[in-house]
This record gives sequence, C-alpha cells and structure tokens, in this order.
Amino acid sequence: MLAIAAVLVSGCKGLEEGGSPTGAGPTTSDGRAVSPLKNPDGTKPGLAPVTADADKEAARKLIEELPTKGRGPKTGYARDEFGYAWMDTADGVPLARNGCDTRNDLIQRDGQNLRFRSGSDCVVVAMTLRDPYTGTTIEWRKQKAAEVQIDHVVPLSYSWQLGSSRWPESKRKQLANDVLNLIPVEGRANSAKGDSGPASWLPPNKSIRCAYAVRFAQVALKYEMPVTVADKQMMLKQCGG
Repeated sequence: MLAIAAVLVSGCKGLEEGGSPTGAGPTTSDGRAVSPLKNPDGTKPGLAPVTADADKEAARKLIEELPTKGRGPKTGYARDEFGYAWMDTADGVPLARNGCDTRNDLIQRDGQNLRFRSGSDCVVVAMTLRDPYTGTTIEWRKQKAAEVQIDHVVPLSYSWQLGSSRWPESKRKQLANDVLNLIPVEGRANSAKGDSGPASWLPPNKSIRCAYAVRFAQVALKYEMPVTVADKQMMLKQCGG
C-alpha cells in the first residue's frame, strides 16, 4: 500500500472514542458491502442488507440456533479483562499478527479513499466511510478521530454478563479483536448503543437491521455464547420472524 504524506500522528491506534459525526446524506450502495450471510468470517467489508425471502429464511434459521439465558451481573467487568485495546496478537482470529493493530485493520477493510501516515502502511489518517448503522457517508480525518468508532457488535460487557466472565483470557482477547465482531460506524450511534443487546438497541438504518441481527448471531454462535430471550425474539423479528 502506498503511504503518502499527511499530518503526523503517534502510534497505530486508529480511531478514538466518543464524539459526533460529519455525515452527508443517505448512502447509496457502492457494491463493496457484503451480506453477513456471505461473509461468515468478517473479512469482507461492510454490512449489506438482507432482503431476499430465501436469505431472510436462512437468517431466521441461523438465529434460531442461539441458546438463551438471563443476563447476569456486570460485577468484575473491565475492558482490560479482554486484553489491551486493538492488539495485533490475539491468536486465532483473522488478520492477527499482520503488523497492524486491529483498529487500523478494520479501517482498511471498510474504508475507501484511504490515506496513510507518511512512512506507514498501517496508520490511516483519512478515509471515506459508508456507515451501515446510519446510512450516511462520513469523510473522516484523523484530526477528528471521534467521528468514527469501531463497534463491537456483541458488546464486551454484554458478553461478560452472558458468560465470558468464565472464559479463559485468550478467548476473551479473541472476541475483542475478531473482525467478525467489529464494524467502523458513526461515533454517536456507537455511543448510543453502549452495551445494549438487540432488544434495547438497533441501528437507526432500518434496512440493515436483519443483517445486524445475523452478524450478532454469527458472533454469539462462534463463541458459543447465549443471548437473552428478548434479544433473540427481536433478532428474529428483524428478519421477518
């Protein structure tokens, strides 16, 4: 990848937390976003809508596989229980140990018109993001990093309350850095979501809500994690169930 001169920034941290976006109207399909049903490992970009009846039926079958359980207490939860943020050393997940941290990997996967820090083929300092959660296009610049955040589709705190508190640390590190569970999105939407499950929060962009439910289910099934009854019912509803 060609690195071009840009404002110097330190480290390989990617985007920061908090803040608000600079969106510019509805997003039109650019042909890059891939349906989660055709992207089971999360290595392809975006989150394309699930619209065909056959695909919605497949989505419901996937969601039906989810076991359910009540949400436990948050006692003992800390981000550090999942390793330091955006590590490149969480073995067992795509893109691990490729010389670039997880956050910048995700920016490169989903962003367009990428510009890199001078001398780096990892640190992105500018991009265009087609945000699936809001249906807007964000012209992102590193100087205003908080306009875009990386969302954990299955929030780490949610996973903790549904059983990851008892997992080995290596498995928690995988969940936190698995590209299947990570999507760059508008900062305000991610902040509004917090650690909510689908019964409490869904993307504002209604056209991708079934796709979001599928991705949530894919992550939970991969990590053998239950969801709440209310969350499962809401996920099925988004796909016509």
